[in-house]
Amino acid sequence: MATPKIVLFYVFTPLPDPEAIRLWQHRVCESLGLRGRIIVSSHGINATVGGDIREVKRYVKATREYAAFRDADIKWSDGVGEDFPRLTVRVRPEIVTFGVPDEVEVDENGVVGGGTRLSPDELHTLIEERGDEVAFLDGRNAIEAQIGRFRGAIVPEVDTTRDFVGLLESGELDHLKHAPIVTYCTGGVRCEVLSALMRHRGFTDVYQLDGGIARYGESFGDQGLWEGSLYVFDKRMSIEFGSPTVIGRCVECGTPTSRVVNHPDRNGRELAVVCEECVPTGA
Repeated sequence: MATPKIVLFYVFTPLPDPEAIRLWQHRVCESLGLRGRIIVSSHGINATVGGDIREVKRYVKATREYAAFRDADIKWSDGVGEDFPRLTVRVRPEIVTFGVPDEVEVDENGVVGGGTRLSPDELHTLIEERGDEVAFLDGRNAIEAQIGRFRGAIVPEVDTTRDFVGLLESGELDHLKHAPIVTYCTGGVRCEVLSALMRHRGFTDVYQLDGGIARYGESFGDQGLWEGSLYVFDKRMSIEFGSPTVIGRCVECGTPTSRVVNHPDRNGRELAVVCEECVPTGA
């Protein structure tokens, strides 16, 4: 493989025949030798695909030929080769599994009733205007935030995206119901839904970081409000923006590290932050 690349994108739009989209996407990727994970539902598409840059470009071009996906915000990053073990294209009730498919309303403009979108620059403007009033809410699983997060962010102890509904309904975040809250996640897709679910439950001043951490990192690198590395769902496991401060800690010895591996720890989790000394590559 000459130059491996990975693309990440999602589109919230009504899809009357998700199975037809699944078959088409599978056919395109298979014909180009691409691997990755694509989820299709009546709400839209969520995709991460990797391969040789020439074939990935052909995939993006083919995908954009479908009118509803023409304006998809495609996020590019460097792969390492064979970044995904296989190609999977599935139809599911939701493209992000919060467990409330009937609560999510989608039209041709995206999720209905979501939070106010903020570009990276607009996020900084909000911070300048409202300062310490602003709360960051990490919309990812807790393991992802162990190696990187926005400075001072609230990081819920959630293992899956489904856990957020229970968190919002538990009252744990009720003290923030009328505070400015910025939700963020890897590429923005989870916060499209999370911000809407928050507004449905009485949170009145909700924002979502448009394009997620990936877009923010492109804009500000390690010179902004982001600290550490970004967890990603492929062979790389994490990526950096510049030369970040290492905030992760090995669960075995406490050494600073951004390394996330499949390593069931004593609590039975499947992923853990572990240094190379404690669990060497290939162990």
